[in-house]
Amino acid sequence: MEGRMAKRGGKRQVGAGYRFHVTPGIFLNSVVPVADNSGAKLVRVVGVVGHISKGTHRRVKGAGVGDMVVVVVKEGKPEMRKQLFRAIVVRQRKPFRRPDGTWVAFEDNAVVLITPEGDPKGTEIRGPVAMEAALRWPSIANLASIVV
Repeated sequence: MEGRMAKRGGKRQVGAGYRFHVTPGIFLNSVVPVADNSGAKLVRVVGVVGHISKGTHRRVKGAGVGDMVVVVVKEGKPEMRKQLFRAIVVRQRKPFRRPDGTWVAFEDNAVVLITPEGDPKGTEIRGPVAMEAALRWPSIANLASIVV
């Protein structure tokens, strides 16, 4: 019966195949500040796009730097409040490890709102942007003043 062992794991990869794993630092129901000038100030994360724990009992979905999340605007311009948007995580407080062995952690968590086409809603991004998010989303890298 050699060679007839059950396969472990499965096809779980979602999104870019080259993406290095980032420890999640933002979870469902997290309230996160917005780093751009789109008009929103605070948003609540209500979904993580492409997360794999669809059928895992009691697992809270998490997002790391460079991941796309679905958010609801809690504070900001009146016409934006209570609206659903997609956003990209550009900073997280939770330390994560890069392939070269360095550890990175930011002072705060932050997201950047994007349109359904994937372009940023704002015209400038305040504060640094993680290199992982800049490599995965070139349109966000163009607006970033500092890429760390």
